[in-house]
Amino acid sequence: MADDYPSLLRSEQMSLVQLFVPTEVAHDTVAELGELGNMQFKDLNPNVNPFQRSFVGEIRRIDEMARRVRFFSAQLAAEKDVVPIRPLYDSAPLITVGPRAAQTIDELDVTLTEHESRLVKMNESYQTLSTRTRELIEAKHVLRETAVFFDRAQGQQTDIRTSFDESSAPLLQHDDRENQFSSVGNVQFDLEFVTGTLDRARIPTFERVLWRVLRGNLYMNHTDIVEPFVDPATGSETRKNVFIIFAHGDALLAKIRKVAESMGATLYPIDANADKRAEALREVSVRLEDIETVLYNTGSNRRSEIVKIGESLRSWQDVVKKEKLIYETLNLFNYDVRRKTLIAEGWVPTRDITTIQVALRSATEESGTSVPPILHELRTSKTPPTYHRTNKFTEGFQTIMDSYGIAAYQEINPGLFAVVTFPFLFAIMFGDIGHGFIILFAALYMILAERKLAKQDLGEIVGQFFFGRYIILLMGAFSIYTGLMYNDIFSKSLHLWHSGWNFPGAEGVGSKIVGTIGSHRYPFGLDPGWHGADNNLVFVNSYKMKMSIVLGVIHMTFALCLQVPNHIKFKRPVDIYANFIPQIIFLMSIFGYLVITILYKWSVDWSQTDVKPPSLLVMLISMFLSPGTVEEPLYRGQGPIQVVLLLLAAVCEMKKIHDQGYVGLNHEGPRDSSDEALEGEEEGNGRAIAEAADEEHEEHDFGEVVIHQIIHTIEFCLGCISHTASYLRLWALSLAHAQLSEVLWSMTIEGFLNPAGVIGWIALIIISALWFVLTIFILCIMEGLSAFLHALRLHWVEANSKHFEGGGHAFTPLSFANAEFKE
Repeated sequence: MADDYPSLLRSEQMSLVQLFVPTEVAHDTVAELGELGNMQFKDLNPNVNPFQRSFVGEIRRIDEMARRVRFFSAQLAAEKDVVPIRPLYDSAPLITVGPRAAQTIDELDVTLTEHESRLVKMNESYQTLSTRTRELIEAKHVLRETAVFFDRAQGQQTDIRTSFDESSAPLLQHDDRENQFSSVGNVQFDLEFVTGTLDRARIPTFERVLWRVLRGNLYMNHTDIVEPFVDPATGSETRKNVFIIFAHGDALLAKIRKVAESMGATLYPIDANADKRAEALREVSVRLEDIETVLYNTGSNRRSEIVKIGESLRSWQDVVKKEKLIYETLNLFNYDVRRKTLIAEGWVPTRDITTIQVALRSATEESGTSVPPILHELRTSKTPPTYHRTNKFTEGFQTIMDSYGIAAYQEINPGLFAVVTFPFLFAIMFGDIGHGFIILFAALYMILAERKLAKQDLGEIVGQFFFGRYIILLMGAFSIYTGLMYNDIFSKSLHLWHSGWNFPGAEGVGSKIVGTIGSHRYPFGLDPGWHGADNNLVFVNSYKMKMSIVLGVIHMTFALCLQVPNHIKFKRPVDIYANFIPQIIFLMSIFGYLVITILYKWSVDWSQTDVKPPSLLVMLISMFLSPGTVEEPLYRGQGPIQVVLLLLAAVCEMKKIHDQGYVGLNHEGPRDSSDEALEGEEEGNGRAIAEAADEEHEEHDFGEVVIHQIIHTIEFCLGCISHTASYLRLWALSLAHAQLSEVLWSMTIEGFLNPAGVIGWIALIIISALWFVLTIFILCIMEGLSAFLHALRLHWVEANSKHFEGGGHAFTPLSFANAEFKE
C-alpha cells in the first residue's frame, strides 16, 4: 500500500496496470488520461514498424492539419503589424471527445483547408500585384528621368555629332549623304539607347564592366530613385537607380542588354519621341492607380482573413497537439482480436489508481457507450520508473537534483534536503544583507506576478530565472541571515548593538590604536569593531576558513548517513556493517576529529594562557607523518588519542574491503524481468496477476570483487580528503564577494558622500545610480551565478557521491500540460 501522504523523501510507489479498452471508447479514454497526466504507457508493439501501426492514417491526417496550423502561425509572425492572437483560456473550446468528436475533427479539417486555400490565393494575388506595382513604379521613374535627361540635353544638341549611318552599312557607303546633310542645323534623328533600373549598390560595378566590354564606346547617365522598394515576401528594402546608356550599333546594344540582365537589371523599352513618352507616362500612371487600388483591397481582405485566423489559432494548435499525442499513444496499444478491444499497459502512481478509475468511468459516460474500460493491476519485479511528486515550490530544487541523475526507485531523494542545504551553502558564499534583499525582492516580484509572467514568452535566460524564483527567494532570505552573521551590508557594518571592543583615544598622529575587549559580547554575528581594523582580514579569513571546514564535514556526514535508510529500505543490513559503519568511522576519525579541534580551539581564551595556540594544519599533517608525537599540544593526552583514531581509520577500511568482498560475491542483484515474460491469468474477481521470472545475473569471482572493493575504498579515502578541501570554496567565494563589494564602494560612491553645492549633489546622484547598476549586474547576477554553480557542485559531487545510487529512469506520463502553448 502507498503512504497516506505524499512525500519528497522517497519516490512515489508505482504500480504496473493493464487496461482493456473497447475500440469505440479508446480515443476518449486516452484523452481523459492525458488530461489527468499520471500514466506512463508502455509500447506493446516494439517490433512493429511505425508506418504499419493501426492509427498511422489518423496521424498522417493530424500531421497535415498541424502543417496548416504552422503555416498560419508563420503568416501571423511575418506580419509587420502585430496580429492579435486570442489566448487559449479566452478561446471557445473545441469538444474533441464524446459522440461528436469525429464530426468536430472533420469540421476542423475542412475549416483549416478552406482558410489555407483562401490565404494561399490571397498571398499569390498580393505577390503578383505587388510585383506588377513595383514594375509600373520603376517604369514611371524611368519615363520621368528619361524625359528629364532629354529635356536637359535638348539645348546641347548642336554640339552632338550626328550620324545618319545604318548600323549594318559599310564604313564609306554614305559619305555623300553625310556631306549633303552636314549643313543642316535642326535635324531629327533616331537615338539608340537602353534604359532600365538596377540595384544602387551594383551601379559602380555595372559602369566598370560596361566600360571594359565596350572599350569606352558608350555614354551612361544614372539618377537615384528616392523611394525604396519593399519586397512583400521578405520585407527587405531595396534602393535602385534609373540608368540610360547610349551606344551605336546593334551589337553594342545587345552586349549592354546582356550585361544588364546578368546583373539583375530590369530593362524598359522607351521611345525616343517626346510625345510618345508623355503618352506612355500617362498610361502608366493610370494603370498604377488602378493596381494600387486593387492591391489595397487585396491587402485589406488578407488582413481580415489573418485576424480571423488569429482568433482561433491557439485552440487549433491545442487540439492538433492533443490529437497527435492521443493517436501516438493509441499506436502503443495492442489489439486483441478475440475480445475486439485494445490492450494497454503502463506505470501509474499507486495512490492515483482510484483517480484513474474515476477518469475511465467519466470517459465512458462522455463517449455515450455502456462498455467501460477495465483496469487490472499487475504484479511484477521489473523496476518501476522514479516519480517525485512536486509543486511549484519544490519543482526547482528537484530539477537541480535530477540534472545530476535520476534516483533509483524508492531511494532517498536528495532533492528534499536541497530545499534547505542548497540556499544555505549559497548564502555562505554570498552573505550580504543588501545584496540578499535585492535578490529577495526580485524573487518576490516574480512570485507575486507569476500568473501574468507565466503567460508571457520570457525567453530562455529570463525564463530560467522565473522557473527558479522560489530558489532565488530562499537564497535571498538565507543571504540576509548570513549577512547578519558576517555583519556586512554593501561592505559596511551595522551597529545593531553596542560593540564589545573598546578603543581608547590615539596618543599621536599615525599611532596605532589597540582595542581592548569589554565586559560584554556582541550578541549576534560579527562584532562591528572588527570593521576597519588592520587585522580584520586576517581574523575574518581564519574564521571563514575554519567555518567552511566545519560546515563541509557536517554536510558530508549527513549525506553519508543517508545510506542507512536506503540499506534498510532495500533490506541490505550487511551493507550497514560492511559499508556504512567503516566509512563513517573513517570520516569521523580524521575529519570529525579536525572539526572537534576547531571548535575546541575557538572555545579557549588563548589570551589568558601562557601557551601559544597551535596550528591545526600542522597538527593534522603531523598526525599522519609522526603518529603519537605532538610538538604543540592542544589538550592533554593528544598523542595517544590521535594514534587510536588512525588505527580505527585503518582497521575500518581494511574491514570494509574484507566484508564487502564477501558481500559482493554472494549478493544477489535486484530481481528484474522483461515485459515479454509477464503472463497474466484471469480470476473470478477480474484481477489479473502477472508473475515475472527471474533473470540470470552476471557472476563475479572473488578476486574481481576484492579488486573492485579496493579501488572503491581508495577512492572513498582520497575523496574524503579532496572533498573536505573542496568546501574551502565557501571561504574563498565569501572573501571574494566581500572584497569586491568593498572595492566597488570605495571606487564609486565613497568619494562623493560629502557633496558641496549643486554639482556635488548631481555627481552623487549619477555615481549612486552607477554604483547601484554595477551592484546588480556584477555582485548580484555575476557573483550570484558563480556562487550558485559552486553550491551546485558541492551538492552534486561532495554530497551525492556519499549516498546517491542513481540508475533510475524518470516517470514520463502522457500529459497534455506539457504540450500546452505559452500565451
